[in-house]
Amino acid sequence: MSRIPLGQDIEYPQEYAPEVLFPVARLDAREILGLTGELPFHGVDIWNAWELTWLDADGRPLVATARLSIPADSTNIIESKSLKLYLNSLAMCHYGSVAELENTIATDLSNTADSRVDVDIYPGPGGPLSVISQLPGECVDELALVAATGAVDAGLLAVGDQQVTCGELHSHLLRSLCPVTGQPDYGSVLLRYRGARIDPASFLSYVVSFRQHNDFHEACVERMFLDIKTRCAAEELTVYARFNRRGGLDINPFRSDFEYNAENLRLWRQ
Repeated sequence: MSRIPLGQDIEYPQEYAPEVLFPVARLDAREILGLTGELPFHGVDIWNAWELTWLDADGRPLVATARLSIPADSTNIIESKSLKLYLNSLAMCHYGSVAELENTIATDLSNTADSRVDVDIYPGPGGPLSVISQLPGECVDELALVAATGAVDAGLLAVGDQQVTCGELHSHLLRSLCPVTGQPDYGSVLLRYRGARIDPASFLSYVVSFRQHNDFHEACVERMFLDIKTRCAAEELTVYARFNRRGGLDINPFRSDFEYNAENLRLWRQ
């Protein structure tokens, strides 16, 4: 990843520049997790872009938010700074309609991800991202905490009784570190499962153990999925993280082995 734009002093392009988009192979992180064959989950990475602007056919600036949906089985993720540079390169471009712009962005991102990327643009105020939502289930953030050791520790996870139950737990205390710059990433995480009851305090302790972990958002969520699946033997499992925005973008990885739709819930810090 020697050419990765993240952490580099790079000049912003002043005209349409799809060439700045930088792919990062998912396999790089997945090999570390032992994910080299068929994936044990499906899902999507939902990116919300908050700083999208372009010109209409008459040269009038338009502004919008956008939802970008990258499937979890795509060959590549798209490096976040390169995406910011790319979206900024559209600022002086003329488009006759929102649909034309959606098609342009979708084509360029699909080529980079090596998979179909869906793009939905919401011009002006009042779109679906204007609503602040809450995560469902029990918030574990006030429970007793086992101090983190400085490394992700799946051994902190524990189940209670073996009676099969359906549960929802969430925490707003997720923090990890960018593997390139070392800068912190903050977010919330939702756990939805069917199986033996997962001890809520143990889930909180596990989430907090990510505080000094260096990884991209997507890899953090996939590590969580594998650890919880293995340690807690969940029959059905969803892990959905909503990270705070950085550089006008927030990234929200959704991984599940039984759910197919990830609601784009904008949270209070996003």
